[in-house]
Amino acid sequence: MGKTYERIDGRLRAFIESQPLFFTATAPLSADGTVNLSPKGLKGSFAVLDEHTVAYLDFAGSNAETIAHLRENGRITLMWCAFQGPPNIVRVHGRGEPVFRDDPRFKGLLARFPDIDPTVHGLRAVIVVTAELVRGTCGYAVPLMAYEADRNLHGKRFAREDDASLSAYFTKKEHVATSLDGLPGLPLPLPPAPV
Repeated sequence: MGKTYERIDGRLRAFIESQPLFFTATAPLSADGTVNLSPKGLKGSFAVLDEHTVAYLDFAGSNAETIAHLRENGRITLMWCAFQGPPNIVRVHGRGEPVFRDDPRFKGLLARFPDIDPTVHGLRAVIVVTAELVRGTCGYAVPLMAYEADRNLHGKRFAREDDASLSAYFTKKEHVATSLDGLPGLPLPLPPAPV
């Protein structure tokens, strides 16, 4: 049986903060647009900002579908599954916003992620999500799997980039500035990282 939560606190907060992996789902308004589902991980890249707001760091990649969809309509769902311990699934349905590097809020938000070096992973934005509905379900069919460690490949790949080379990398990618469906994605050139 599902359960609706009024706020993200207590055991619910502890559960989502302890998961090494979560998923984001977004879609454009167009009925024939591409639905996007992305895995997110890396210890320290997710934060509960308050009882109704969460955020995660958006790192360099070969597309920017989540950013494009959020810029168009703001709809997003985040999902966590218990792969260890008691079965559980939690979904946060809400409104999201990409806060880019040149936004005055960026530096303050970045301070909420003290364990992440923003120069290592090609940080593009902080995604802030305001929860409209928080639901838990049983998760009985989710398999038991063991978490070993974060992969270090992403950090190794993007640590060698500076703002200029990172912007050039994004410019070469077909679906970073523009989504698969032609929506505006990541604004380029990439603004400098705040000091």
